[in-house]
Amino acid sequence: MKRILLCMVALSALAACETVEGAGQDIQKAGSTISTEANKTQAQM
Repeated sequence: MKRILLCMVALSALAACETVEGAGQDIQKAGSTISTEANKTQAQM
């Protein structure tokens, strides 16, 4: 799980748009993906 999170953060940093708005959108997408994965993990417990 930590590897996935680290990869997502790295990809967000690399793929972020040069504008603040674009970076915010990328961070929001990463947060949404993390939330989805956390919910899946919690449901499996």
